[in-house]
Amino acid sequence: MYVYLCLQVFNYTEETLVQLDFRMNSSQDQIMDITPLCYEFSNTSCPKHIYPVLLKVALYLFFSLVVILTVLGNLFVIITIFHFKQLHMPTNFLVLSLAVTDLLLGGFVMPACMLRTVETCWYLGPLFCKIHASVVIMLATASIINLSFISIDRYYAVCKPLMYHSTITSFVTLIMILICWSVSISVGFVIIFLEINLLGVEDFYYENIECEGGCVLFQSKTSSTSSSLLSFYFPGIVMLSIYLKIFCVAQKQAKSIQDSKSKNSVQKISKEERKATKTLAVILGVFLSLWTPFFICNVINPFIAYSVPPVLYDAFAWIGLMNSTCNPIVYAFFYKWFRKAFRIISSGKIFQPGSSRTDLFSN
Repeated sequence: MYVYLCLQVFNYTEETLVQLDFRMNSSQDQIMDITPLCYEFSNTSCPKHIYPVLLKVALYLFFSLVVILTVLGNLFVIITIFHFKQLHMPTNFLVLSLAVTDLLLGGFVMPACMLRTVETCWYLGPLFCKIHASVVIMLATASIINLSFISIDRYYAVCKPLMYHSTITSFVTLIMILICWSVSISVGFVIIFLEINLLGVEDFYYENIECEGGCVLFQSKTSSTSSSLLSFYFPGIVMLSIYLKIFCVAQKQAKSIQDSKSKNSVQKISKEERKATKTLAVILGVFLSLWTPFFICNVINPFIAYSVPPVLYDAFAWIGLMNSTCNPIVYAFFYKWFRKAFRIISSGKIFQPGSSRTDLFSN
């Protein structure tokens, strides 16, 4: 009887151990399965972070609002400059080119970035990832080149007014725009498709970074430093220097103008030029302030073993992208004619005969 009880206890204990072992293995399998992946049945899939439902909905609503405002605002700028003949002047053609850049950022880049940010995975394929990265670089380069040409236009308008109309003609402006877009397209697509951004770190990227469901604009130390200096820091410093020179000259001109009747017209023209210069300087200031955090991150990240948190990197990228949302708001805040054009377009008067010849500068 004692032996029988011992055997029963032994059998029970052995059975219990088997059950416990099974449960532990099941628990380990469950723990391993807890880590979500972009592609569940792929061994090369990127890990996926799942946000709470409420946060996910809030992010989609916020980013969708940003996309809509960016697209509609810049579309309105483009229609305004195209439609009203009074606005067909060199400065506004450069502003038009900048608005096209912002429209493409809002309509093409932002929706894909929104999907990647909220889902934390890239579901649009590796080819579109390369195209998307190329377009991002292209449009960022186009923005800075457009702003550079605008600063040159403002320099001649304020500092060399007698040479302005003979130097900055519509043809010269067209050449500027062609240079801007040809250089931007070449830079954007050559860097990504020839993998210049990966020179020297190819092995590290393919062994540690690349995975299915990821789309990262990865750069080596040389690539991140040189691209940031050439595409942002050097042009930014040059443009700030030009605008500083412009404002010094504008102040001297304002002091030298007398209240005589013959000089009132000169004063009026000078005020208009100064207003346009001030507005475009604000556009430049907004651009530099919103993109600076991203480019600081972009330079230092390779030197600190790519330890910048992806969430922070992504947040700085979105702050930079929202520069394209801000530009139409700046125009609306500073330009009365812009607000007048908005009322004409939104009321449908734009479809009336002769609306393109409306005087936007009259009260």
